[in-house]
Amino acid sequence: MKGISFGQYYPARSPLHSLDPRVKIILTLLYIVCSFLCKNVLSYALLLLSALLLVALGRIPLRIVLRGLRGVLFVLAFTALLNVFWTSGEVLLFEWKFIKIYLEGIYSAVFIMIRIAALIIGTGMLMTYTTTPIALTNAIEDLLSPLKKLHVPVHTFAMMMTIALRFIPTLTEETDRIMTAQKARGADFSSGGLIARAKALIPVLIPLFVSAFNRAGDLATAMECRCYHGGEGRTRMNVRHMRFVDVIPLFLIVAFGAALIVFNILAIGYTL
Repeated sequence: MKGISFGQYYPARSPLHSLDPRVKIILTLLYIVCSFLCKNVLSYALLLLSALLLVALGRIPLRIVLRGLRGVLFVLAFTALLNVFWTSGEVLLFEWKFIKIYLEGIYSAVFIMIRIAALIIGTGMLMTYTTTPIALTNAIEDLLSPLKKLHVPVHTFAMMMTIALRFIPTLTEETDRIMTAQKARGADFSSGGLIARAKALIPVLIPLFVSAFNRAGDLATAMECRCYHGGEGRTRMNVRHMRFVDVIPLFLIVAFGAALIVFNILAIGYTL
């Protein structure tokens, strides 16, 4: 878990950093939808290329972005193995007793890994890496502002979501420190079966929860000391206005989705 950078803001000067955060939230939702439109080799290649293009536009080192994938490596590997061994097809590559590996299973495993990696990289580049927590809170509140007429606490909801994203790397670092301290006292997290490893994590979870609750209490006290009382009557130091440059990416993401659909219709290469 050490070194996970998901949820952290990376300060830089880039087109993504200057983009309106409200537009970035909409782009994130549309990008997630587009990732599920992929059906064949060309569409998945375009999806991977789009994730790399977002990294280039954000001007964030690739190693920092790839570091955010460390936490899901097990999920990627486990999902890929399930697709390899459980997907049947026409081209049999390997057979031993009850184990059969088809070419379609290999394609399916590669596709699902590309989709998960592109989702994490794309959403991270559009949201957390290039958007400050305050800007993200204001953007969520603006997009959900119609719900205020139904007496929904939009500002509180936006603040909760932003704080949750902000403290992901903090809790990760806290977990690493607790595990290091437990190892120094003789704890073993790597030997034994699955149940034994799960039981070994109990001494980690208890201090982690205590630390999280203490941190939440300190945060609440700090907000009260600064006279924070919710969104009612609050003003903003910087009020953002939508520009024409901010609207252009919306047309580009629609064109991206249309290109994926066209590639699916062409059905070039293996198609799911």
